[in-house]
Amino acid sequence: MDEELQRIREKKLREMEERAHPPKKEFKVHPVDSTNFQSMLETHPFLVVDFWAEWCGPCRRVGPVIEELAREFGDRVTFTKCNTDQNPRIASGFGITAIPTIILFSSGKVADVVVGAYPKDALKARIFKVFGLPG
Repeated sequence: MDEELQRIREKKLREMEERAHPPKKEFKVHPVDSTNFQSMLETHPFLVVDFWAEWCGPCRRVGPVIEELAREFGDRVTFTKCNTDQNPRIASGFGITAIPTIILFSSGKVADVVVGAYPKDALKARIFKVFGLPG
């Protein structure tokens, strides 16, 4: 009887802790390609697309910045990556001639274009300004 009571107490304690401290949702950078690009534009009001390539040194510096920003902005902004070598039609459709290029879409429309490896704070400030988000 005492063992069963102890198990019930432990179960209730775990349930209370889970309610008090729910697990954090992990926000990540989503890969986009020709199969999901249009649906991402249509379903995410604030979308950031990082156009990059494996061989691009500056792109490798921007990648971790985009990942950090995805975690910081959480569910307010969706972050994606589009490999220009694997998706040349998407890149050429937006006239991308240099990478990294980061395009900010608001309600499916181009709101801003950032060309080059911007530092995190500068990119973050652009995202706040363009999307009109409270700081």
